[in-house]
Amino acid sequence: MADKLTFTLESGDVVIKLRPDLAPGHVERITELASEGFYDGVVFHRVIPGFMAQGGDPTGTGMGGSDKPDLKAEFNAEPHVRGTCSMARTAVPDSANSQFFICFEDAHFLDGQYTVWGQVESGMELIDALPKGEPPASPGKIVKATVS
Repeated sequence: MADKLTFTLESGDVVIKLRPDLAPGHVERITELASEGFYDGVVFHRVIPGFMAQGGDPTGTGMGGSDKPDLKAEFNAEPHVRGTCSMARTAVPDSANSQFFICFEDAHFLDGQYTVWGQVESGMELIDALPKGEPPASPGKIVKATVS
């Protein structure tokens, strides 16, 4: 299985270490979507300073996802700290699909309630620099997502 996910942004590469040991089903889904080109051109539609940047919705609204079935939650003990990659979902625990978020700062109130699936290894400064807003006026986007 792949152990790295790279989001190529307009400003450079963000390299994420995948954690199948924590969330094998979620890592499998993300790598599958990335390999299919699902994330290519998708924007970060919700970027909240001091909290997180959310993306993975092809509609850019926060309401969309892939045509694949929702995932069973794989909540784990990994803390939500700077650079943590975790799955977005609705109020229903088993509703994660394709949307994810990357934490700017520690967000321990999310611990155990969202599925952590990776950690930014390099390029976090590019996530920090994403345009802010819900949604941003001119959102940052993933030009290409690749797994290796």
